[in-house]
Formats: sequence, structure tokens, C-alpha cells
Amino acid sequence: MMCARGRFGRGGIPRRTPDELREMRAAGRVVAEMHYEIRAAAKAGVTTAALDRVGRDVLERRHAGSNFFGYHGFPGVICASVNDEVIHGIPGSRVLEDGDLLSIDCGAIINGWHGDAAFTMGIGTVSPEAERLMETADAALAAAIREMRPKRHLGDVGAAIELVVAKAGYGNPHNYCGHGIGQAMHEDPDVENRGRPGRGPELLSGMVLAIEPMLLAGGSDDVHELDDDWTIVTADGSLAAHVEHTVLVGDNGPEILTRL
Repeated sequence: MMCARGRFGRGGIPRRTPDELREMRAAGRVVAEMHYEIRAAAKAGVTTAALDRVGRDVLERRHAGSNFFGYHGFPGVICASVNDEVIHGIPGSRVLEDGDLLSIDCGAIINGWHGDAAFTMGIGTVSPEAERLMETADAALAAAIREMRPKRHLGDVGAAIELVVAKAGYGNPHNYCGHGIGQAMHEDPDVENRGRPGRGPELLSGMVLAIEPMLLAGGSDDVHELDDDWTIVTADGSLAAHVEHTVLVGDNGPEILTRL
């Protein structure tokens, strides 16, 4: 789940202890399992509410809590955003159709520690435009994760995303970002999807961040919120993609905590 810029401030980044990281890895595995099962269930004719039920079943089976359900009143354990919906889509009666682009964002809590991740997938056969958008989103996330190494800076992470998105000609909304994560889903600092290399806090081993690029196919950075007070859509009606992982700055390089 996304943060609006500035909501969580720009404080320091804590370094997690081995015991804390054990719990965060456990939470991350639950999120990865939610992704796996939701991907398998997401087909034409399925409602987004049914996908939310799949996520709930994983949480119940793994005795994990949801960090989405009830967050500022949010009614689901997943965000399900379709086509021009960038983030925060509320799961409900919408039926997925062949050719849709679906973004799923979800999280889990184990013993008070959080994991958070998102993916975008096509339903059935999607357009070449949608395929390119998804591939670029994954490339932007991978580029950012490569910067999650000791002695890099937070600005390097954002700059890596910005470069991939700009080179592809896609929009990159200004007011939404990644975030720190630990005993709360959203912690300091904001992790912008743009930045200047070598600027910002230095990354050290043991730090954990949720990195989440958002790409807008139309090339505009403009988005707006629907009347449900949650769903963010592209202003020009173009497709959107959203991907995210919770990532540890490790001694030997980045470790993705939300991947099986």
C-alpha cells in the first residue's frame, strides 16, 4: 500500500537485528504466498472480491495478520487495481475480463513485523502496450533493488527507477512513493520513485525498505482519486502498472524478503 509524499516524514532508517529480520522474512514469505495463489486464481470471469478471499485464506492458514484490512478504514486484505487504476483499488464485484491489466498489492504481519509487496499481471491475452508496460515496471523495480547495497544512498534507489521510467517514456506520479517498513507497514523514510544519485541517507546493512515503482502508460505524471476516497487512477485514462518488494540491504547485496 502506498504512501502520499510527506505523510510519513523523512527520518532515519533503522537497522534490523537478526531476530527482527527473522520475523520480517516470515512475514515476507506469507506475502509471497499470497501473490502466488492470487496469480493462479486471477482469470477472466473472476471478481476482485474472490481474489481478496484467496488472500484472506492464505493469511488465516499461516496465522498472519493483515496490514491492509482496516488501515484508515480500508475494507480488503488486498488492493486490486485494474487497467487505469494505479493503486488502492478496492476489491469488490468487478469481474475481470480478458485483456485486463491487474495490479495486486498486499501485506502480512507476523509477530508484529510487516511485509508488503505488489505485482502487475495480464488477464488472458493482453496488448503489446500492456506487455511492455509490465516489463518496464519489473525492470524499474529490479534496477532499484540493485542499488540496495551498503554505502549506496536513498537517492540512488529513486534515480534508478526514474531513469528506467523516463527512458521508456512513461509517467511517474509525484505524490506517491515507497516507504520504510518494520513494526508498522509505513515507516520513515519516504522512498521516492525519482532522485539524485549520491544524495539522501546512506544505506547500511540491516536496513529494510519497501520499493514500489508506479508507471503510467500515457506519459503524463498526473493522477486523481476517485469518489471512493481510495482508488488512484491515471488522469488520461491510460494503463498503469505497480510493482513492489520489501528489500533488505544485506552484507552481500540486496535480499528480497517478499519472494518465495
